[in-house]
Amino acid sequence: MSDIEERAISTIKLLSVDQVAKANSGHPGAPLGLATVAHAIWKQMRFNPKNPDWINRDRFVLSNGHAVALLYSLLHLFGYPLTIDDLKNFRQLGSKTPGHPEAETPGIEVTTGPLGQGISNAVGLAIAQKQFAARYNKPDFTLSDNYTYVILGDGCLQEGVASEACSLAGHLQLNNLIAFYDDNHITIDGNTNVSFTEDVNKRFEAYGWEVQWIKDGNNDLNAINKALEQAKKSNKPTLIRLTTIIGYGSLQQGSHSVHGSPLKADDIKQLKEKLGFNPEENFVVPQEVYDYYNKETIQPGQKLEEEWNALFKSYSEKYPEQAKEITRRLSGELPSGWEEKLPSYTKDDKALATRKLSEMLLDSIFDYIPELIGGSADLTGSNLTRSKEATDFQPDDAPAEGNYAGRYIRYGVREHGMGAIMNGISAFGANYKAYGGTFLNFVSYAAGAVRLSALSGHPVVWVATHDSIGLGEDGPTHQPIETLAHFRATPNLKVWRPADGNEVSAAYKVALGSKHTPSIIALSRQNLPQLEGSSVAKAEKGGYVVKEAADAQVILVATGSEVSLAIEGAEALAAKGVSARVVSLPDQHTFDQQSKEYRLSVLPDGIPIVSIEVLTTTGWAKYSHEQFGIDRFGASGKASDVYKFFEFTADGVADRALKTIEFYKGSKIVSPLNKAFYSVV
Repeated sequence: MSDIEERAISTIKLLSVDQVAKANSGHPGAPLGLATVAHAIWKQMRFNPKNPDWINRDRFVLSNGHAVALLYSLLHLFGYPLTIDDLKNFRQLGSKTPGHPEAETPGIEVTTGPLGQGISNAVGLAIAQKQFAARYNKPDFTLSDNYTYVILGDGCLQEGVASEACSLAGHLQLNNLIAFYDDNHITIDGNTNVSFTEDVNKRFEAYGWEVQWIKDGNNDLNAINKALEQAKKSNKPTLIRLTTIIGYGSLQQGSHSVHGSPLKADDIKQLKEKLGFNPEENFVVPQEVYDYYNKETIQPGQKLEEEWNALFKSYSEKYPEQAKEITRRLSGELPSGWEEKLPSYTKDDKALATRKLSEMLLDSIFDYIPELIGGSADLTGSNLTRSKEATDFQPDDAPAEGNYAGRYIRYGVREHGMGAIMNGISAFGANYKAYGGTFLNFVSYAAGAVRLSALSGHPVVWVATHDSIGLGEDGPTHQPIETLAHFRATPNLKVWRPADGNEVSAAYKVALGSKHTPSIIALSRQNLPQLEGSSVAKAEKGGYVVKEAADAQVILVATGSEVSLAIEGAEALAAKGVSARVVSLPDQHTFDQQSKEYRLSVLPDGIPIVSIEVLTTTGWAKYSHEQFGIDRFGASGKASDVYKFFEFTADGVADRALKTIEFYKGSKIVSPLNKAFYSVV
């Protein structure tokens, strides 16, 4: 190790320690143990800090996100717009340096924090690169050849989502993925020998990864550099195990106490003295360290982007159509006129399950939108997520047919891994629109990844079929009750439950057109009629009047399969001389974004409102005065019998509507949408 490299590594360590000390909060132990490998990775990475979105940059993911002070030190030293003052504001309100990595900060690829998500996101980044390269690289033009680097810890490896994603990465032979495992034997509970004694090397070898082991991860820079060189020659993803000492150089090194608490003043003093820094000074970066990284990494990275731009110019002359497509994708725009490919329906069209309508829609648009890439968690034949003309995403020598240019991913039974991988695909850039299918009830398995989609602004799409008790005989274990209430409560998440073909088209139109909001599209197993009063234009507002009635005495608001049921209930009421308006509310999030004037035109004052949905009633008080739902788990039986058992019939709807009219007779009725104030957003 040269003197300047030693100085640079010491600077990384002390900037990280000073951040945590200044905030009096954070995790200094991992940055001290990982500074050497972080230096090695970043020194040879290809990126331009002046353009953090350059499509062929190498990606870096800090999966053990609690070590984020390390990442902020790197971003500052390698020229990203993160100042010393930003480092001094670590973990402070409104700063660019929050307590865990967030993608809003330039240079941070994905939002990590919950352990295991980052390494799983990295698998998605690697998949996207492979697919992008396979589609656009030519024998004489290599537009895409970047690597994804990851640092992860013991906690990441203990989370099941990491196992799901890493198993798939091995199958897919993602040799553009290089992960460094910080084997420091410490988690919050103390030494890992209390809970984690598996042979990680054998585990990853079994996944199909190449595994290397560096016994002195704190000091052996030469071994780390050689491991990186070897990893780049492999035809597999690589895990490089680094045995390190947490808090290396601290008086508490190797102990649990250095994991999540700032170092004491005397400890920081001795550490700085040991590393050759003035113990009375904080946040110090020697000019020679700035100069070193500028010469070794920043300037070469800027030159590489300039060379790439020149290469793309030549590529555009030889392959104009592909270049035009790339340019459009990099601008974040979908193909012009793609919405015209969305099907529309009339009341005379055949009744179909909305999952089937979704499949037909995907068939219509899949070839027209090259950035659309999707799959299913081993439920392709049930979710109906595969376009008839799709090619599977597979390595060339895989036992299954396919290639890296394919856009259909066989995720296997890995819902959570699929969700986290979709986030990574979305984070890659190039306007990738990632979608994944499973049963609605099992999107709950992936709740952690769904939440991070919403938090990070990844506009991924969940194709969530078997959306209710309508799936029938599989019973309560498969019938979602609370699922949509949970996801409707999640900020920045669209939750669609379309009632017919026009509403399916509206859901996809909004979901695929979104730039920062993910969507869940809940779809039925059973056939539903095409509604006379629906249209794509109406439904894309999230809620609308599907059946009007003069002088309505009650409003029936429903979603999905219950919209046609509400219409039947309204007809039963009409036979009794009672008029009822029917409202379809396929997505509350989108409806809430409409003007108050519009929303009150749909759900106005003066008329009692009853919600109808074969799911929990929780959350419906925001839109209705009374709620007809199911606040228990479902039941096993034929779908029609289960609906009757829970009284979801035309007569059941009419009965509750009549009781509501009677209860509110003579009262001043204010729409639930009219409030004194709204929640903070």
